[in-house]
Amino acid sequence: MGYECFDVEIADQVAHLRLNRGDELNTMTPAFWRELPEIVDRIDAEGSARVIVLSSTGKHFSAGMDLSVFTGGGGVLGGGGSVDGEPVEVGRQRAILREGVRVLQDTFTCLERARMPVLAAIQGGCIGGAVDLVTAADCRYATADAFFCIQEINIGMTADVGTLQRLPKIIPEGVARELAYTGRRMPAERAVEVGLVNQVFATHDDLLAGVMEIAAEIASKSPLAIWGTKESINFTRDHSVADALDFIATWQTGMFQPGDMLECFAAKSEQRVPKFQGLPPRPGGL
Repeated sequence: MGYECFDVEIADQVAHLRLNRGDELNTMTPAFWRELPEIVDRIDAEGSARVIVLSSTGKHFSAGMDLSVFTGGGGVLGGGGSVDGEPVEVGRQRAILREGVRVLQDTFTCLERARMPVLAAIQGGCIGGAVDLVTAADCRYATADAFFCIQEINIGMTADVGTLQRLPKIIPEGVARELAYTGRRMPAERAVEVGLVNQVFATHDDLLAGVMEIAAEIASKSPLAIWGTKESINFTRDHSVADALDFIATWQTGMFQPGDMLECFAAKSEQRVPKFQGLPPRPGGL
């Protein structure tokens, strides 16, 4: 299936999603917001990959929200219009706007919801909505020339699609506040220092090669165990230690199976790579 904003390739249990509008700085048009959750949710529902790599093309990873999202017609946040031939009442307009923002938020939440890890490979500028995007990924990697900017404050608005909710749980809160209040650029060197990115690579080619190598290593592990690990880490982030321990105890009661462990032991003794069943499709494709 062809997409307007993405090229999608699945090989060796790794799904590679590439933003393909490099000449337009990979701005997030209305099509972007429709396509990303459709692609990720399909991969998740089918269990067709064990890792998702999200990368980009061109000089910059993404310049963030495209202005067309705010306009009428095909814009995700486009309001106005009429109901039964009458102008939309102001309260209903505000309700439409709120629901539009929730749609945008859920676009990135799909990365957390997916059963497999999502790795973001970032080159050049990661601006505005792109920060919302990558903070919803499991791990982030960057080129030496990459930078991050919470651009919303520079255009007189509050970031509302996930950055302010996720970033303070990835890096120190004071650092996140400074970025959000000032709209300054954080260079890759500083981003790896504070833990926003896992590793910095010299070039875009090195970045892609390195991230795909990490993805291959993750894909070689038990996908059921990886799924449980992701669920547990996500739950722990938002709950107390006591609640998180209770969660993993319950998870193990239903999901722990000895088959994958036995395969690991057998593969080690036979000096071969273990072979695991993939993730089962979600019931009804959900």
